[in-house]
Amino acid sequence: MKISWAGLIIMAVLCIAIDVYICRRLKRNGYRKTMFFNLLLALMATVLVIAIGVLPMSSAAMPNSTFVTCQYMLYTFFAILVPKALGMLVYGLGRWLKRRWAAGLSFAVATLVFGVMWWGAIVTPGKIEVKEVEMAFDNLPDAFDGYRIVQWSDAHLGTYNGHKAIVERQVQAINDLHPDMICFTGDLVSRNTSEAIPYRNILSRLHAPDGVFSVLGNHDYDNYVTWDDERAKMADRKALCDLQRGLGWRLLNDEHAIIKRGNEQIVLIGTENFGDRVGEKRGNLAKAYSGLKDANFKIQLQHNPYAWRANTLTNSNIDLMLAGHTHAFQMMLTLGKWRISPARLRYREWGGAYNEGKRWLYVNIGTGMVGPPMRIGAPPEITVITLKKSH
Repeated sequence: MKISWAGLIIMAVLCIAIDVYICRRLKRNGYRKTMFFNLLLALMATVLVIAIGVLPMSSAAMPNSTFVTCQYMLYTFFAILVPKALGMLVYGLGRWLKRRWAAGLSFAVATLVFGVMWWGAIVTPGKIEVKEVEMAFDNLPDAFDGYRIVQWSDAHLGTYNGHKAIVERQVQAINDLHPDMICFTGDLVSRNTSEAIPYRNILSRLHAPDGVFSVLGNHDYDNYVTWDDERAKMADRKALCDLQRGLGWRLLNDEHAIIKRGNEQIVLIGTENFGDRVGEKRGNLAKAYSGLKDANFKIQLQHNPYAWRANTLTNSNIDLMLAGHTHAFQMMLTLGKWRISPARLRYREWGGAYNEGKRWLYVNIGTGMVGPPMRIGAPPEITVITLKKSH
């Protein structure tokens, strides 16, 4: 995670402009105590900006605990800025319309936004939403009718800073679903392997009759920190792969596995991260499985849903892809079956089930956090996909 000084300076200037205006209005209306409280918040925001800019957040040597603290510092800065900015917009609109409610409504809006932001940072990350999904396929072997797959994704274990309770609840929730297979679709960590070490014993408890399978996500390649040399970077990536294998997971780096029920079988294909950015198109379907258009029922594990249209649909007849990566941008509004997220501005498929004809993609919005340590309306997701034979 690299912090832009230019961006921080722009935010600081915006904060100062808002605070100057607020203080002038409060002073003019005789609210001197409130004015001094606002000045205190402004001072806090200034200190946070300076601290965030000075700390070497991109260094691989920075302890995870320090990095997480920096994330919360940055989030606190925005939790001060955003409510004020939105409150000022409401106040300005009310003043323009010459309404008496301008000050009261602007304060209410700022308070509500502040509350929502911290609810999303403190409460929602500890929740678990189990999504039950049923998918029917004409070519599913009869022996796999009712086959249950649990998909888990984007754990970003550094999120929890060594506190194990949330991860323990997630692992227990997965095991309690009694799946036939467990699939993890990448981003076990955010920065480096050290984040995962405190959770090894917990993760080793995951079990399913046909095993636990995983692929790497974009953060698992150690590209989000600065390393002393390339050898250290590659050694850390190898350590993460070895850690997963040591848990009893089968890591499918452009590999496949055959899952059998009696004389019938399905193929599980795992590809390395195939993303939409330069340098992220690693996954090699042909290397992972040579019979990409054979008659076998095929499931692909791939971190980035971008790969579905960019690669999978055109180069194979894979029936189902499981992906993650988007996090729904950790912000989502749900009204009944209708959902919207800023993630849709970047990703055509950002959360849930999608299909092209009889071919399906499911995008899990993950459990962990990256960037801002919050999930607003987008609780951690564990997905149970039940395969059904079409009749």
